[in-house]
Amino acid sequence: QVQLVESGGGLVQPGGSLRLSCAASGNIFSYNPMGWYRQAPGKERELVATVSINGRTYADSVKGRFTISRDNPKNTVWLQMNSLKPEDTAVYYCYLRKGAENYWGQGTQVTVSS
Repeated sequence: QVQLVESGGGLVQPGGSLRLSCAASGNIFSYNPMGWYRQAPGKERELVATVSINGRTYADSVKGRFTISRDNPKNTVWLQMNSLKPEDTAVYYCYLRKGAENYWGQGTQVTVSS
């Protein structure tokens, strides 16, 4: 069984920064892709960033502002979010892919507002 626990969300002003963390536990391996999705009210869930053995990928909307990183021994992934915009407001979900299955965290709210 895989469990993902997120932290680091909150309220921030436009232009500010936040760092999300996701700690994974269970039978996982460094080659299992991990990353972040987000879902804003009334919108579909959107892939934000992924880190895998093939490298890092980002949604066009966050390129140059967000950075994903991973510590394999600690089974932890972070999402550093800079220059935040109101449109970044969403619930952010950590995920891990194992085989054909995605495992999800509980979600953490990020609100960008003045």
